[in-house]
Amino acid sequence: MNIVGRKVSVRVPATSANLGPGFDTLGMALSYYDELEVEAVASNDVIVEVHGEGAGKVPTDETNLVVKCIKHTFEHFGQKMPGLRIVARNIIPHGRGMGSSGAAVVSGVVAAKGLLEGIVEITHNDLLEISTELEGHPDNVAPALFGGLNIAWEDDSGPHNKKLFVHRGVSPLELVPDFEMSTAKARSLQPESVPHGDAVFNVSRSALLVAALTQSPELLFAATEDKLHQDYRAEAMPETHALVQLMRENGHAAVVSGAGPSVLVLASDPAERLEAAKLAAEKYPNWRALMLAVDFKGATVALHH
Repeated sequence: MNIVGRKVSVRVPATSANLGPGFDTLGMALSYYDELEVEAVASNDVIVEVHGEGAGKVPTDETNLVVKCIKHTFEHFGQKMPGLRIVARNIIPHGRGMGSSGAAVVSGVVAAKGLLEGIVEITHNDLLEISTELEGHPDNVAPALFGGLNIAWEDDSGPHNKKLFVHRGVSPLELVPDFEMSTAKARSLQPESVPHGDAVFNVSRSALLVAALTQSPELLFAATEDKLHQDYRAEAMPETHALVQLMRENGHAAVVSGAGPSVLVLASDPAERLEAAKLAAEKYPNWRALMLAVDFKGATVALHH
């Protein structure tokens, strides 16, 4: 079947991983979206147009991350990638702990799924497996793919996820600075081993966090405590660390968003979120405040013939 002339539109949400104690395990999709249009063309050329975040910085040829992911997905199913014309409209900030690279990976994999519709059957598990292989871990790609709160884990048979619906009271506030942090650098600050007591502390808080996000938002403050990664990374992100402390001193359930440097506040209702945003604006006026919802749909793809 010839796919030249097929065009797909893809929409992928931002994500926040870890959520405090759920290091490399928990991730949540947020209502803030990168959009992509991909058209299969007759030539072998790849042309990428980038608007918004990353414009003028990210590659616009076949070395672009989205293109690499489309190509990888085609090859995974024994298909040859056609020439492509891509228009990317990005609003997820790069290097801020909001899952921009996970969103790019998922955009590519889901775009390939759309282009191959009717030719190759690509399952839920295929999407997760390929995206995890490309991103390196499933905690961002699972919520980007499927929406909601995701518990992600890996075993000998590959990556897995369980999607949960978040309580409607939970009101996320993402506080975004004007500087970046590399995930690799953030990870390099982690110790190889942690005290037994800290491990137990995080197991209890992670279990509590699942309950708080799905049933009991009033427990979010206690449930977002962490001893496994945030303090170790504090020296590399002093402003982030100070903002998390300020929020928590004022009773707000604040955590480092992903590897940082953004801060995620998980307010238990919209009024509390407004208080947190006001406090941030007073003390950190150069940080952007995004009042977001939890995205429940995840990545979407529409095929236009």
